[in-house]
Amino acid sequence: MSKTKVKQNKYEFKAEIKELLNILVHSLYTHKEIFIRELISNSSDALDKLRFESNKGTDIYQNDLPLEITIEADEKKNLLTISDTGVGMTKDEVIKNIGTIAKSGSAEFLKQLSKNKEQANNIIGKFGVGFYSVFMAAEKVEIISRSFKKDAKPIKWVSDGMGSFEVTELDEDVPRGTKIIIHLKEDAKEFAEKYRIESVVKKHSNFITFPIKFEKEQLNTISAIWREPKSSIKKEQYIEFYKFLTYDTEEPLEIIHRAVDAPIQFNSLLFIPKKNMDIFGFNREDYGLDLYIKRVLIQHKNKDLLPEYLSFVNGVVDSEDLPLNISRETLQENLIFTKISNSVTGQVLSALTKMAKDDKEKYAQFWKEYARIFKMGYTDYANQDKYMELLRFDSSANKDSETLISLADYVERMKKDQKEIYYMTGSSREALQIDPHLEVFKRKGLEVLYLYDPVDEFVISSLAKYKDHELKSVDQVELKDLDKFKDEEDKKPKAESLSKEDELQLSSLLSKMKDILGEKVKEVKVSERLDDSPACLVNTDNTMSASMQKMMNIMSNKEEIPQKIMEVNKDHKLIRNLLKVFKADSNDKYIAEVTEQLYDTSLLLEGYLTDPHKLVNRVNAMLEESSEWYTEVKKLK
Repeated sequence: MSKTKVKQNKYEFKAEIKELLNILVHSLYTHKEIFIRELISNSSDALDKLRFESNKGTDIYQNDLPLEITIEADEKKNLLTISDTGVGMTKDEVIKNIGTIAKSGSAEFLKQLSKNKEQANNIIGKFGVGFYSVFMAAEKVEIISRSFKKDAKPIKWVSDGMGSFEVTELDEDVPRGTKIIIHLKEDAKEFAEKYRIESVVKKHSNFITFPIKFEKEQLNTISAIWREPKSSIKKEQYIEFYKFLTYDTEEPLEIIHRAVDAPIQFNSLLFIPKKNMDIFGFNREDYGLDLYIKRVLIQHKNKDLLPEYLSFVNGVVDSEDLPLNISRETLQENLIFTKISNSVTGQVLSALTKMAKDDKEKYAQFWKEYARIFKMGYTDYANQDKYMELLRFDSSANKDSETLISLADYVERMKKDQKEIYYMTGSSREALQIDPHLEVFKRKGLEVLYLYDPVDEFVISSLAKYKDHELKSVDQVELKDLDKFKDEEDKKPKAESLSKEDELQLSSLLSKMKDILGEKVKEVKVSERLDDSPACLVNTDNTMSASMQKMMNIMSNKEEIPQKIMEVNKDHKLIRNLLKVFKADSNDKYIAEVTEQLYDTSLLLEGYLTDPHKLVNRVNAMLEESSEWYTEVKKLK
């Protein structure tokens, strides 16, 4: 230790150490309560060392003392005392151990702190200076310690943290272990209050292996079951711990308990709740796993251990390899932490994969609760293969929307020579089933995935392919690519073929319709995809899907309607009647009204129609006219 001996039991810190103490006390920790965590962690280490010596067969002083940590408080005197029955210290050891910050490495430590105080929490773990956090709350500290070695004398260490300390050997006999007596500052007297001590211990040190007692009551009553072998834990213990952790009244849907030894050592105990408690998205930021280091809570609800799309997972991660004191900033940059995070993410995805394979009903329950947030994982490129296998969709091949399929299911029942996976987006199953773009796929017997959630389009567009199969929207499919698939036998019979003259008249009608619509459409042509609908709008080649266009409009705060091709079903009764009207009078206003109505109806189905007033007024006018015709035909009075 760097020191100057003033008298037999008093030591002065050098100037650099005074500066260091000033940094530790005023700049190191965000919350003063951390000093209690640090002292309890030191006590736990001392007890661990004693247990190790005992297992070696070492002759231990007062070997019958229970291994425990005791906290005492005196509110009137502003005193807080933390004791343990661990290995204790001799005079030489207390000078060496309590003065760790003044070792030869202190100059380098101070240099690093002066460069970046924000990284202090990461640095101190390497120099063992957690004890000195006590001076954030203490105006004076006394340590009384008796080593486990039988011939050792008890010692007393006293310091106000201002630059010197005293060490004295005691003639009196004291119990084995270490007692730290903290004379609290006026602004820290709260730490002599029972409720405050209990809250800090239960928050930071609840899972220390050894009993922590306050006024004869044990504060850490829940064991760190994540550190126990999985085979020794009963399901009831998992459920009890889960309810303690989350305050949920139900048991979890899934329990994931892992112990990893290589290349890094850590334990994790994770839970997937049965119900999504954030169904309205009001608590999007209230998530994360509790990060422990050697059973000591370092960070509550750490958001970096799992990606946001797995934020529904609760639980704890306990590392052996991270430094005990590490800040949020340096956690994000720590290589060991990154490896732990990647491993924990893999554990959750593997557990979900197993659930999807072995218990489809359970996975369906999971998907119902968490599909929306889970879909956000399309940006997790490192785990994209696992992620894609876990996606579920409704499909045109399903009887109802309750039955969902995976991409693997779709591929397994693809038609011969089918290379693409077809999908379409819409507001509901009912809306998609009447979408004109689906008709050719129905006719060909080609399965189409139904996507209802707005995020689905981003998911599919980001993934682009599943294995060797391109994901393609039905409104982007070129009809010639579907020619290789034969029509199904139960195809709806077509209307009577048009004569050559009528074909010419139809061509003229389509030109007339294009003139009426003008720049709204790129072209009006006969459709090869429609069976039941009179018309639809189709994307021009190599453009984004309709749903993606709409989302881009929303994101850019625009209401642009892209120029599309209008396809007309020449076998539909409405188009045949319109052809009759055209042949009789090519300038009949009815042609313009129907053309505009077909266009607006198609816009409505596509989701582009922002102002329906014209469409509604036109429909009402047509209904009025048709009602008169109907009454005349029926000869009604």
